[in-house]
Amino acid sequence: MCLDPEVISLSKLDPRAPLVLDTRELGRRPGSMHEVSRSVPSPADLGIEVLHVPEGSPVDLDLRLEAVMEGVLVTGTARAGLEGECVRCLGPIEEDIEVELQDLYVYDDRDTDPDEDDEVRKLQDDLLDLEPLVRDAVVLALPFQPWCRPDCPGLCVECGARLADDPDHGHEEPVDPRWAALTGLTELEQDETTQTNDR
Repeated sequence: MCLDPEVISLSKLDPRAPLVLDTRELGRRPGSMHEVSRSVPSPADLGIEVLHVPEGSPVDLDLRLEAVMEGVLVTGTARAGLEGECVRCLGPIEEDIEVELQDLYVYDDRDTDPDEDDEVRKLQDDLLDLEPLVRDAVVLALPFQPWCRPDCPGLCVECGARLADDPDHGHEEPVDPRWAALTGLTELEQDETTQTNDR
């Protein structure tokens, strides 16, 4: 079977990509270590629908790459700015996030269990791709329903006004149409009482 060279090249990692790291400096010597600090542009769709890291904004990485018997152990942190929308009041959210990163990238020439193949991160020609690791860490750290603040009062159910902008906001209690006639009688009685008192 002949594989198309273009298909093969698509699966290869680009060593110039911002989130691809070269581990050749470690020399596959267990115990050798290398520290990396860099700022890279955020990939697209990093986050969830209502809260995400804007594409192209800086992601600051502080990493330690350590050669072990099976491959390269990556540990460190990623920091980025988040933008989104409060699910209670629909107001804007801007905050920072810092996530812990840790994973083992197995050498591509080592045998792995076929059942675990999908869960194992592999090096390709001594290159490792950080994007899936960063993406998983950021998405798992985000709240499913983000709020602009813990005590966000949300929106008025009657008119949709943001209650945080107007804490005294309110509406008169709606009158049940079945009682509207009685409300009219009450107002009539109050008018008669006022007229009697004025005499």
